[in-house]
Amino acid sequence: MAKPIAVGLLGLGTVGSGVVKIIKNHQDQLIHQVGCPVVVKKILVRDLYKERDVKVALELLTTNAEEVINDPEIDVVIEVMGGVEQTKHYLLQALQQRKHVVTANKDLMALYGSELLAVATENGCDLFYEASVAGGIPILRSLVDGLASDRITKMMGIVNGTTNFILTKMCKYGSPYEEVLAEAQALGYAEADPTADVEGLDAARKMAILARLGFSMNIDLEDVQVKGITGITEEDLDYSKRLGYTMKLIGIAHRDGDKVEVSVQPTLLPDSHPLASVSDEYNAVYVYGEAVGETMFYGPGAGSLPTATAVVSDLVAVMKNMRLGVNGRSAVAPQYEKQLKASSEIFSKYFLRIHVKDEVGAFAKITAIFSERGVSFEKILQLPLKEKGIAEIVIVTHKASQQAYEEILQQLRDLAIVKDVKSSYRVEGNGN
Repeated sequence: MAKPIAVGLLGLGTVGSGVVKIIKNHQDQLIHQVGCPVVVKKILVRDLYKERDVKVALELLTTNAEEVINDPEIDVVIEVMGGVEQTKHYLLQALQQRKHVVTANKDLMALYGSELLAVATENGCDLFYEASVAGGIPILRSLVDGLASDRITKMMGIVNGTTNFILTKMCKYGSPYEEVLAEAQALGYAEADPTADVEGLDAARKMAILARLGFSMNIDLEDVQVKGITGITEEDLDYSKRLGYTMKLIGIAHRDGDKVEVSVQPTLLPDSHPLASVSDEYNAVYVYGEAVGETMFYGPGAGSLPTATAVVSDLVAVMKNMRLGVNGRSAVAPQYEKQLKASSEIFSKYFLRIHVKDEVGAFAKITAIFSERGVSFEKILQLPLKEKGIAEIVIVTHKASQQAYEEILQQLRDLAIVKDVKSSYRVEGNGN
């Protein structure tokens, strides 16, 4: 049997523990796949004596990252510790030591992925990061390998399990946002500080990675338009249901010709859409290709073993490349120069909820503002409110440019008869 491949781990939390379990329990499959054993030689931890879900010999643990990065016997460094700046420093060191790297770090790859991949290529190393997007769903490898011959035109999906859990509970049971957030935190789906999830930042990082690979462009995090779920109300969800829609936090990356748009925002989907039925902490990504048409990838977006499975799959890919002598050749430089759509080139339907003075001619004034910019209505609801003299109008528009719609919103806010623009969301497809 060939010499074992030695692995060093940076981190032994939820995902790191899962990686150790899979390497230990699936050793026969790993040997069958790559022809040699896999040995975890050293693991970086913060606390040597902490109680953990997996049993690890004390001599394998260290609090000094150099013992992992500079060990000449370690072939592959697996990073599952999180963080950005310090972690980037460690991984650059590892690559410069000609060690292959596997990471689950979406924040790092969204911000510094291009730089790290360039250093990996310079040093003849592999850098794989399948687990950074959608946990156990093999979406990145599918884009790079399975759909390599196709031209991807659109990717749309639920890539954050925390917000999907929250919206599922709010939609199904009418629970208020604060109550469901507290439940998500108690179950471990949301962090004590949930900002990155609920404000859409986590999903934005994943969409930047997906767009970079799917469109072969250097898409940066700041290129992603982001809106979170904190402003969604029970009234918004109620009207969505009445109109035949389900609210989800959706990441969208869309290419028309040479130009792209990338966004993360609460979006109304028809109840019949497959993504509308994706519940709780699950993730799903729709990929549209010119040749393949529509494909959908669905599965657990987080968790110890699902995410660890993606990490170990990357490890297997590294090991196969080592056996073939082709490490460092998988990274492909972006094919296209980045060209982002202007707001006048981004088209969508929109849901709008406004409170207006209940007086003669009010609706005509509102209609005139939309008509001036060529935006028509697909659906309209008008209801009186308990507050005397105020009516609520709910509108779903036909497709309009983002620029025209934003100008309409500004005019509505300036209109004397409009008391408040309560909410506004993107709409994909047709409801009832």
